[in-house]
Amino acid sequence: MCPKIISVSNQKGGVGKTTTAVNLGSSLAVLGKHTLIIDLDPQANATTGLGINPDELDAHIYHVMIDQASVDDVLINTKMNKLSIVPSHTDLVGIEVELMGEPEREHIISNMISDLSTEFEFIIIDCPPSLGLLTLNALTASHSLLIPVQCEYYALEGLKSLLNTFKLVKKRLNPSLSIEGFLLTMFDSRTRLSHDIAENMKAHFNSKVFTTIIPRNIRLCEAPSFGLPICLYDISSKGAQHYLMLAREILDMEGAHEN
Repeated sequence: MCPKIISVSNQKGGVGKTTTAVNLGSSLAVLGKHTLIIDLDPQANATTGLGINPDELDAHIYHVMIDQASVDDVLINTKMNKLSIVPSHTDLVGIEVELMGEPEREHIISNMISDLSTEFEFIIIDCPPSLGLLTLNALTASHSLLIPVQCEYYALEGLKSLLNTFKLVKKRLNPSLSIEGFLLTMFDSRTRLSHDIAENMKAHFNSKVFTTIIPRNIRLCEAPSFGLPICLYDISSKGAQHYLMLAREILDMEGAHEN
């Protein structure tokens, strides 16, 4: 079985990138899909958001990337059935310099995934908010790129750089890479601006914009401080329901591709 590998990336911070990686991954698990989250962000917010303290770990993704541990050594089962994580740590912040002279350095995450002894149906990679070596690794390893876009004034800022990186990776490193979709986040239905951004995105990117829109939701903001994905923190909240809708939309797209 070959897992579907999706990178969640946007170099603009504060757009709901990690929130999406954690809650899409957990929603897929709720829907019965054996899912792995790879935390490739040195801030390790996906790791702490799932209740894991990086400073208490003996090994994490940094050790895998410098070949001091195997991926099976660092993989952790979360509080959710069918959801696991490869945790991150701030040690990852200097990895680009450390791997400067390494051959095939863009393929480290691809190789790590191929070394997994556990079988997963989905792998979600939380990328750092930059377009450096870690994001290149993620895109080289992935089948598709999911781009969260905040419904605020500078929403389209930075998308050009990300899409240029996508095209470069597709041309030189991963010809099968596709765009999974643009996900509108932090949508406030009361404001004209949110509606304008949504219309603008659909005009630019058409069917590549997910039908599901993630609303501004206080419960979504609270959940990480309790080390829980939203579906464990408050399954009845709008945030939880909309991430479940997103997971179903992705599964429906997968089903359509298979038929």
